[in-house]
Amino acid sequence: MARFKPYDYHQTKLVPVSFERQILPGTFEAALSRLIDEEIDLSVFEARYRNDEVGAPAYDPAILLKVILAAYARTSSREIARLCRENVLFMALAADSAPHFTTIADFIATLDREIVSVFRDVLLVCDEMGLIGREMFAVDGVKLPSNASKEWSGTRGDFEQKIAKMERAVAHLVGRHRDADAAGDDESLRAARAQQIDTLQAALGKVRGFLRNHDDKVGARGRVKKSNLTDNDSAKMKTSKGVIQGYDGVAVVDAKHQVVVHGRAFGEAQEHALLVPMLEGTRGTFRELALAEDVLAGAVVAADAGFHTEANVQYLDETHIDGYPADTLFRQRDPRFTTAARHKPEPAEDPNRLFGPEDFQVDPTTLTCRCPAGKRLYRSGHHDRPNGYRALIFKGAQRDCGGCALRARCLKHPERTRIRQVVLFLGRSPTAPVTFSARMKAKIDTELGRYHYSRRLATVEPVFANICSTRRLRRFSLRGRRKVNTQWLLYCLVHNIGKLQRYGRPDGRAP
Repeated sequence: MARFKPYDYHQTKLVPVSFERQILPGTFEAALSRLIDEEIDLSVFEARYRNDEVGAPAYDPAILLKVILAAYARTSSREIARLCRENVLFMALAADSAPHFTTIADFIATLDREIVSVFRDVLLVCDEMGLIGREMFAVDGVKLPSNASKEWSGTRGDFEQKIAKMERAVAHLVGRHRDADAAGDDESLRAARAQQIDTLQAALGKVRGFLRNHDDKVGARGRVKKSNLTDNDSAKMKTSKGVIQGYDGVAVVDAKHQVVVHGRAFGEAQEHALLVPMLEGTRGTFRELALAEDVLAGAVVAADAGFHTEANVQYLDETHIDGYPADTLFRQRDPRFTTAARHKPEPAEDPNRLFGPEDFQVDPTTLTCRCPAGKRLYRSGHHDRPNGYRALIFKGAQRDCGGCALRARCLKHPERTRIRQVVLFLGRSPTAPVTFSARMKAKIDTELGRYHYSRRLATVEPVFANICSTRRLRRFSLRGRRKVNTQWLLYCLVHNIGKLQRYGRPDGRAP
C-alpha cells in the first residue's frame, strides 16, 4: 500500500512575513495601494483631526482607505476589522495597524466630505492612462432597497391614522391588562401584554415626534409625496422585482472602458428630474479637474426612457448636447422588432377586464364606431388636445348604454356614469407646433440614432452588473441620502480602480 507524508490543516506555524511582498504586482490590492500612496491627495482628510498637540495619534487615512476599498464590496466593518487581524493580505495593506471596527464604521459614515475628492483623483488617473474616451456617455440608474421600512411610509394623514389605530390598540390592551390583574391571570401572560403596551407606546412616541419635526414632502408637480419614518430621504419606488423603499444609484459611464465619470444616489421614485443634475455634475467634474471646459460638447449622450421628458429633451437641445433619450414606444416603431411580440406569452384572459378602446370597432374611413354589444356610437366632433394631437370622440346613446347587459364591463363606475366615451387619435394636428419630444423621436428613429442608442446597453448595464452582482451591492446598508451617496460612490470607486488594474499600464504611466 502506498504511503504519503502526513499533513494537518489545523496546525499553526510562526513564519516571518514581509508585508510589502504580500501585495503582488498586477492585483487589485497593488493598484489600490499605489493609487492611495502616490496619486490621491490625502490632505483633504486633515481637517477632520484635531490632535496636533493633544490627543492620541489617529489611524492614517491611507490605511483606512486601503482596507475599506479592498474589502468594502465583500463584507461589513466588523469583518474588515477581523481581516486586518487574521488575513495576511489585509494585515499587509494595514501595515499591521488593526483598526477597530467602530473606527472603520465611523470613517465610512463621515466620508461624504472627502469621497468626492478621492473619486475625482482616481478619475484623473483614469484619464491620464487613456481610459476615458469622451466620445460617448451613457446615463442610467439602478434602484436598490435601503435600510428603511416600507411599511412606515405615508403622508401626514396616513401617519395620523396609524396613531389613532395604535391608540385604540393601547387602550384595548390596557383594559385587558386591568381585567387580567383583577382575575389573577398567569404572570407570563400579563408580562407579555405589558411588553406589547410598551412597544406600542414607544412606536406612538416615534410617530408623534416625526410629525412634530417634518411636514409633507411635495413633488415637482405640487403633489404630496410619501415620507418615511425610518429614512425620510428614501423613496418608495417600483422595480421589476416589486415595490421597494430605497434609493436610485445613478451613474454617467464613459463608453471606452466603462469608467464611471459621475455618480450620485437619489431618493426619487422617478428619474425624470435626474438627467440635468447628472449631466451638469459631469460637466463640473471635468471642468474642476481642468480636463475639459465642456466635456459634453461633441460627445454622444444616451439614456433610457426613464429620462425622456419634454423638459429634458429641450435642455439637450438648448445646451447643444447630442443626446438620445429613448421614449417608451421606441422599439414599437423599430422595424427590427416587428416580430418581437411572438416571443411573449399570451396574457391570460381576465373575465373582469373592462373593455378598452381596442375592443371598439372604429372605421377611420367612414368615421363610425360600434361597441362590443354591436351598438353604434355617435361622433362628438374633432378636438385638438393640449399635446398637439387631433382626437375623434365617439359617445354612446343613453337609450343603448342605460340597459346594456355589458354595462358592468364597459364602465368603471356604472352606478354613476351614464354613457361610454371612446377617443380615436388621428395623429398630430397640422397647426400644432413641433415639440422637442417629436423631434427627438424622429432623430432616434434614424439609423444613426438607433446605433447610438444601442450602445447604451453595452456601456452602462455591465457597470451595474459588476457593482450589484460581482461586488454584491444588493441593498444600501446606511440611512440618509448623504451616507447612501457615500456608499454608492465607494462602489463606483472600487469599479474604477478595477478598470485601472485591468487596463492601466503596470508602470503607472500614461500610455
